[in-house]
Amino acid sequence: MAETDRQDLQEINGVLRALSFFVSLLILAAPAAAQRSSLGIFFQWGAFRDQAPPRCYAITQPARSPKPEGWQPFASVSYWPARGVRGQVHFRLSRQKRAGSAVLLRIDDRTFQLVGGGANAWAPDVRGDAAIVAAMRSGVHMTVETRSDRGLRVRDYYQLRGAATAIDAAAIACARGA
Repeated sequence: MAETDRQDLQEINGVLRALSFFVSLLILAAPAAAQRSSLGIFFQWGAFRDQAPPRCYAITQPARSPKPEGWQPFASVSYWPARGVRGQVHFRLSRQKRAGSAVLLRIDDRTFQLVGGGANAWAPDVRGDAAIVAAMRSGVHMTVETRSDRGLRVRDYYQLRGAATAIDAAAIACARGA
């Protein structure tokens, strides 16, 4: 076999390996893609719909935060129609919170106390969810603050531009039974 034929065969084999890799990725990603659909990206916020279990949510990552420890911090507002949940706020903190430490949410000049454990925090009740979502809709900046399990102050900073539109997109998608 001539040297050029050998090089051509190696190129073809490389292309076939790469093609099979991408095809296998598509096959593996198809079930996940069929279960989650994007409702839109609104500045720093995204809105999504999951099929199973049915839920819709607006979500964002912090604009600034300490380097996360094994997970990605986020803020979200969720709708779970089968559970009757509407506008539930959830924060994944960038660090594990210290047991007994308060978690404070500041939206512009308003402060809310959250409840939580580990790396998660929520509003204490449905009324808290509603007040926080109302503040997010008209707010500009949001900060979640606590003490880490190492005793250090942790602050995750969020931009609220696009939050109201993303929250509306999630609410409408789940109200339509999507």
